[in-house]
Amino acid sequence: MSYHRIAIVSPGDMGHAIGRALAEGGHDVVTCLAGRSPVSRARAERAGMRDVADFRALVSGVDLVLSIVPPEAAAETAGSIAEAMGATGARPVYVECNAIAPQSTRAIGEVITAAGAVYIDGGIVGNPPGVAAPTRLYVSGPAAESLMELDGNGIVIRACGSEIGRASAIKMCYASITKGANTLFTASLVAAEALGIGEVFQAELAESQAAFFKRMNAVIPRLPADSGRWIAEMDEIAATFASVGVTADFHHGARAVYELLNRTPFAAETRETIDANRGLAASIRVYAGHLAPPA
Repeated sequence: MSYHRIAIVSPGDMGHAIGRALAEGGHDVVTCLAGRSPVSRARAERAGMRDVADFRALVSGVDLVLSIVPPEAAAETAGSIAEAMGATGARPVYVECNAIAPQSTRAIGEVITAAGAVYIDGGIVGNPPGVAAPTRLYVSGPAAESLMELDGNGIVIRACGSEIGRASAIKMCYASITKGANTLFTASLVAAEALGIGEVFQAELAESQAAFFKRMNAVIPRLPADSGRWIAEMDEIAATFASVGVTADFHHGARAVYELLNRTPFAAETRETIDANRGLAASIRVYAGHLAPPA
């Protein structure tokens, strides 16, 4: 297989950065901006992505579709692409790159393969291309090795087997630690603030848990901007754990923390508009102010 023309659905924070990296690697990258916000349109333009009218036009002109949407939109997106394939007769390879459970990606794979297209399971690990270490795209499925030609320009492709679901499993287990740990840190700091010992507790962390406290200062004030997108991801992680008999309760709790952050005024920020001067202590005070009353 050769992937010259590539579609990105959709040009969000991760999607547009991957699109830009692929364009810089010589690929023709397209997207569909119908109904998208001005922010998404600006991102797509910066990334050098071409806009087409609708999904039918999208699938008709590409070799490969990368679905990079919020997890709650993954199934609907796949269904819309499958419908477009049926209407046009086009059969681009479809890569499911979203943060979903292995059982979710297998269900979506059935929709795409029923439409006559090749399906590849994917899981994105790390920051968008161009930020720190290269982005890792884990892929699995019978055709996963074909994506090795996309390796480079800030994206590392890692094939991890012929079974659909393995790549998503890696993403779920990885995010269970990174995004899950951030909610535990946040919950502890918010509880301390609500108990009236926030300042003392943070001083103790700075002294005895310096590495963790450095991470808290760097990450926690920025979490509300992403919290709305990560609520459903916690559900997918919980379902992944439950499918093998591991407790889902950790990430049900993580979901509740992201719901709290999504209630704060900071949730209206984007990664581009986050107030870089807002520190950890000020953020935690606001988070604590949006706690639900105790039962």
